[in-house]
This record gives sequence, C-alpha cells and structure tokens, in this order.
Amino acid sequence: MRLRKKKNAPVRFERCADYTLETEGLLEKFNEYFDPAKPLDMEIGSGKGRFIVTLAEQNPVRQYISIERVIDCLVMAMEKAKNKELHNIRFFCLDAAELTDCFPGECIDILYLNFSDPWPKARYAKRRLTHRRMVAAYLPLLKKEGKICFKTDNRPLFDFSVEEFADLGFRLEELTYDLHSTDTPNIMTEYEERFSAMGTPINRFVAYPTEKTYEMLKGIKLLKEEH
Repeated sequence: MRLRKKKNAPVRFERCADYTLETEGLLEKFNEYFDPAKPLDMEIGSGKGRFIVTLAEQNPVRQYISIERVIDCLVMAMEKAKNKELHNIRFFCLDAAELTDCFPGECIDILYLNFSDPWPKARYAKRRLTHRRMVAAYLPLLKKEGKICFKTDNRPLFDFSVEEFADLGFRLEELTYDLHSTDTPNIMTEYEERFSAMGTPINRFVAYPTEKTYEMLKGIKLLKEEH
C-alpha cells in the first residue's frame, strides 16, 4: 500500500530537528554524537518507526540510528521518539547506498532489516537490501562480531535472502518461517501487526559475517557507482 504524501512533512521534520544530525562532517564528529563505549544499533528502512523507537525506549543504555529514505515515514518515526522524550536515538533521511559516506566503519553492533522492499521483478533484484551489492554497501558499518537481523512476510524475498547470505558465507542462525510460533522476543512493526492479523507468517534469520563474507564482497561494484 502506497503511503500518501504529506505536504507538511518538511515542517514536521523541522519540529523534530533535535532528533537528526547534519550528515556533512558527521564522519569526523561521529564520536562527539555517539559514545563509542556504548552499543550502537541501526535499522535500515524504519518505516513509521514503531520497532526502532520501542527498542530505544526499552534499552536506554544502547544507542540507535534509524535510516529511512521516505521523509513522510521518517517524520512519523521522529515524532514517536519526541513524544516519548527519548535521548538515545537519531534519525537520518538516507538511502542505504549512501551509508558509508556518512558513518564510520565498524561502528554498528546490530543491524536490523525489517520488511524491506522486496523489489519483486528480477531486473530490480540488485536493489533488494539483501542483494550482495547492497550488503557490500552497508556491511562495512558492522563490527566484525556484529550481526544482521532480518525479517519479512515476503517468502520469495526470504528464500532469495537465505540463499544470497549463505552463498556469501554468512552464518545463519535462528532461521524460522513462522516467527510468531516461536518464543523469540519480538517487537512488531506497524506493517507486521497488520499482516500477521491476516494470518501471514513472518520469516526471520540472524546472520553473522565470516571471513568468507568479507573476501567475497571485495571488489563488488556498489549500486551507487552505476549512477
């Protein structure tokens, strides 16, 4: 379902300006804004923000970064954080391909990919967040001992992602085709709640990169380099 564009999104974004940071110069000043002594987690594609905002609320000792390229969604997520007066989360309106331009390497402990755009047509496969070209774009941010948590209701996307990550040498754990039938702790996104209520099973895995992963991703042409 397409989100209706909100004409007042820029104004609402400005009202929550304390919850974002200028990306220009962020690399050099990163440790001024994020404490390197505390865990830092990131969600790419946060949508309306229920998942990442709830995580930040439940874990005040951890730091969180929310990435969303659609400003209409991002403002709703920022407003949730502002209403809860959270101080451990920041939001950025960015595309995943731009992340290494803004954030330093090996700064993220856990990377969340929740209900990513499946880009179902084969010719757009390389735009999937679990395609190796996109993985190569954001994996440099993950600490060597870090992990990627991926969940989706889209079975074809999940099957593609399992095969792609396994081929890249990731160690896959906690793989399930029906998350809600397990006792795994879970925060539901707005999208997840709606489709779960319709009886759609949720797929999930946790992926850990290995030396093979880094070796295979060397030299992969990034999506942004094609433009």
